[in-house]
Amino acid sequence: MDTLARDQQQKWIRAVVRRGDRDAADALVRAYYDEIYAYIWRRVGGYEDALDLTQECFIAALQSLPAYDRRKSSFRTWLYHIASHKITDHRRKIRAVTVPLTEDISSLEDFTALVHDQALLARAEELVLREDPLEQEIFRLHIYSQCSFPQIAAVTGQPEAKIKSRYYRLMARLRKELKDDA
Repeated sequence: MDTLARDQQQKWIRAVVRRGDRDAADALVRAYYDEIYAYIWRRVGGYEDALDLTQECFIAALQSLPAYDRRKSSFRTWLYHIASHKITDHRRKIRAVTVPLTEDISSLEDFTALVHDQALLARAEELVLREDPLEQEIFRLHIYSQCSFPQIAAVTGQPEAKIKSRYYRLMARLRKELKDDA
């Protein structure tokens, strides 16, 4: 996000916290809604669940906005952190099924260059579903949401070195499993 957009974002945050400004709250939600919805949808796989969780995420964010500290993380990272917790809470209630991404993601780096068709992506998703929840989250945040390793560390509350290590080990396992499928 460029400096101008960050400055505007901070103005909206101040307006919501100080005056309860609905227009500023609406602007914040609109700025991130599609991105957070897409992230949640990819994790839970259902349209209705994704809509509900996205709404819950933004309600929680707006209610907690006075506690947001921009020195600790960007607003975007903070939203992903809240979304991750909402997804975890949702999964505790029911067993959610993750739906493979159906759009073209060929422009993404390293592993995703191999994911050139839906069949290969579906196979990769099957393999990722066998991994523990943290590795699934790391994979999806990096591949689908294009979060950096420091952002993923902030969202998951794990050290960046651990995030990188787990991501690259997972990529090595996926490459090995998928080499015949490519």
